[in-house]
Amino acid sequence: MRIQIAVVAIAFLASTTFVFASENSSKDDAVAMVKKAVATIKAEGPEKGYAEISTPGGNFVNGEIYAFVVGPDGTTLAQPANPKMIGMNLMDVQDVDGKYFVKDMVENGRKQASFWYEYKFANPATKKVQVKDSYCEQLNEVIVCAGVYRP
Repeated sequence: MRIQIAVVAIAFLASTTFVFASENSSKDDAVAMVKKAVATIKAEGPEKGYAEISTPGGNFVNGEIYAFVVGPDGTTLAQPANPKMIGMNLMDVQDVDGKYFVKDMVENGRKQASFWYEYKFANPATKKVQVKDSYCEQLNEVIVCAGVYRP
């Protein structure tokens, strides 16, 4: 069952129709994206903020970097690269190495105001599973993240 969930989640992301340019993405870009997403949620409130973050091709997508928001139970609250993932609980999803990456990110968010987390995920630009470094900030009970893929 867990492998099926992981395959479904990775297949959802890999099926995205975005055009991504990964050559110019940096960790600084990921941090800036998270800061912008946090500011938007604070200014507009969660409902409007999550909707703006989830807009495909909108202000929260820059090349391969996109903001995403995860609730305390592991449910995706905002995600522009693949809006089909919104509402999905990914707490029990494992990456290809068996890491419960969403569960780990939620737990880290309970302990730290901000952190970097490494896991493997399907790069929407290459459609290949790659190491992804995600920067996350805790905002109330949710975590707001954005990541870059390693070559």
